[in-house]
Amino acid sequence: MSMQLTLPSDVEALVQKRIDSGDFTNAEDVVRRALEVLDAEESWSETERQALDEKIDRALAEVAAGQTHGPEDARRILATRRASHLANQGR
Repeated sequence: MSMQLTLPSDVEALVQKRIDSGDFTNAEDVVRRALEVLDAEESWSETERQALDEKIDRALAEVAAGQTHGPEDARRILATRRASHLANQGR
């Protein structure tokens, strides 16, 4: 099935911007990716959205309380978590 679309100039400019960035070769690729993202966004369950909102709220509360880590601490913590995760997977 083939479909012809007429885009408003502002939308056409957005499509062209994406093509000019080099990330896409043509308008069809831009539209395909946009629809894939929209479909993925719409497929999120309310439970998943709520869980993400809760994580964001916890992170913002930690920042507000000054419970943040500098870059070196963050790297150390992530390395420890990664090692633990890999150990639990038997690697």
